[in-house]
Amino acid sequence: MKFLFVFVALLAMALARPNDVVVLKSDSDVGPDTWSSDVETSDGTSISQKGVLKNAGTEHEAAVVHGSFSWVDEKTGEKFTINYVADENGYQPVGAHLPVAPVA
Repeated sequence: MKFLFVFVALLAMALARPNDVVVLKSDSDVGPDTWSSDVETSDGTSISQKGVLKNAGTEHEAAVVHGSFSWVDEKTGEKFTINYVADENGYQPVGAHLPVAPVA
């Protein structure tokens, strides 16, 4: 269920652009314990994610999502990409343009 909300929110963001953006690709596959989705638009935006339900049926059940999204800055033409893992440890984004916390 969480996946559906995240997917719909990301898709809505991609589709709500004020210019004439066209969806080039929109695929999804949702099963009981796994899911995946891919969206690409004509402005260079792309969203991809794969998820799995681990330890299903136990008290340690958790969804694990690996994904990425990217977009192109309209002013500079620079492409930005975020790769992430979202699991029982929270949302963990990585991107060349993101700051990195200092090591203690």
